[in-house]
Amino acid sequence: MVASSNLLLLLLVVFCSCGGSSDTVDSQFLNVPVSQFIDSIKFTIDAVEQVASIVSGFGTNFGEFRLSNAIADCIDLLDLTAEELSWTLSVSSDHNSNQDNNNNGTGYLSSDLRTWLTGALANQDTCIDGFDGTNSFIIKSAIAGGLNQISSLILQSLQQVHDTPPPTSPSRQWNPAWFSARELQTGWGSVDAVVAKDGSGDYDKIMDAIASAPLLSTRRFVIYVKKGVYKEYVEINKHQWNIMIVGDGMDASIISGNRSFKGGYTTFRSATFSVNGKGFIARDITFENTAGAEMEQAVAFRSDSDLSVLYRCGIKGFQDTLYAHSSRQFYRECRISGTVDFIFGDGTVVFQSCQIVARKGKPNQKNAITAQGRKHPCNTTGFSIQFSNISVETELLVDNHTQTYLGRPWRLYSRTMIMQSYIGPGIRAEGWLEWKGDLGLNTLWYGEYMNYGEGAGVGNRVKWPGFHLVKDPSHARNFTVAEFILGDYWLPDTDIKYTAGLSV
Repeated sequence: MVASSNLLLLLLVVFCSCGGSSDTVDSQFLNVPVSQFIDSIKFTIDAVEQVASIVSGFGTNFGEFRLSNAIADCIDLLDLTAEELSWTLSVSSDHNSNQDNNNNGTGYLSSDLRTWLTGALANQDTCIDGFDGTNSFIIKSAIAGGLNQISSLILQSLQQVHDTPPPTSPSRQWNPAWFSARELQTGWGSVDAVVAKDGSGDYDKIMDAIASAPLLSTRRFVIYVKKGVYKEYVEINKHQWNIMIVGDGMDASIISGNRSFKGGYTTFRSATFSVNGKGFIARDITFENTAGAEMEQAVAFRSDSDLSVLYRCGIKGFQDTLYAHSSRQFYRECRISGTVDFIFGDGTVVFQSCQIVARKGKPNQKNAITAQGRKHPCNTTGFSIQFSNISVETELLVDNHTQTYLGRPWRLYSRTMIMQSYIGPGIRAEGWLEWKGDLGLNTLWYGEYMNYGEGAGVGNRVKWPGFHLVKDPSHARNFTVAEFILGDYWLPDTDIKYTAGLSV
């Protein structure tokens, strides 16, 4: 009770501080004085620490397995929230003192601040969602108030950051000279650790190699994973920056798990591979969850890694395959498959030149390829799918009982753009599916631009106010790599090829 009272007082102080100030308003990226913004972030960090203390006090030794996982999720998510707020505080303080600090982002403050605050905002909802399916009304109620107060504080700060476009940067194609995994190991000389099941490497488990990586590293730490199926659960923590995982090919190097919601895990905790540390890169490897359609939510890959890339990777599962939980992410030439909501989350994500395949799941099931989780109109998040191939398994082409849609609105302001992509047969003519009645149909933003293929016909598409048939290329350009995730600011440093705009 003391902690709750202190938090309420904290809220009053923050909201009362939003009045006048003698400081000059920084019109470049804030609509309030920088000092006021910094004070608000500090107050919010204090609030997060107080709620984290309350949650930690419950412990995780419950007789109910999923409840223990839900508590563990909340502890981790509050920790990640504090980290994202610390990044926000750091760059704001450096800007206020005319110092230059680009280590935490692109260097373009408006985008960086909005990304981190949006990610911090999403964490509280994920914490609460973890209690679904548990007998935990008392615990959930005890922490819900504090989480809602944190969300209010973060949202207030997010609304103080200008949503302004970055300075114009030259669009360019990035076509590096790629090396094979073996050349990385023997020729390029930049592999830091080798993982091999046959004992020929430095480690036989991927987690052991990751544990050897330095913390907060500003240089790339390359882990080569030789061919084989690695049955383990991998987690890269928030302080493990710039880790790169390189395999022998998406059909050769496979990381496999089978955790699921029906198996007692939260959706968040079910991931085979999860990454929080910024600057993550994966190439030529597959992440899979083999739990199966009957086990419901079962994540193969989950990411909160800002400025991260997956290149030529497989992400394979059924329901909830790819959890793009938060932050700026780029997927190039990946193969992603699943059933219900199999690309979901609240990240700011571009999928480029990917193969996206709906699979057969439970009988009479409705497949939704995307379930984007944007909750507030000021959030930066959304999914953009460009130059990709969207299709269904051959089995679904003759199955009249499984319906496949491009997406459905997980949250009120869900946002997804599909452009310049092939949409094959098997996708429903109406294109998009309701989540629950008319929830979000007026406030979501779904768009299609210059797609082709049998499933791309727009004559029978949904008539929702939030659905848009985009014809103006200037509107479509907002969802390109250069504009949506500021790719020209950071992708060249990853040596991953990409198309910045609408033209290949």
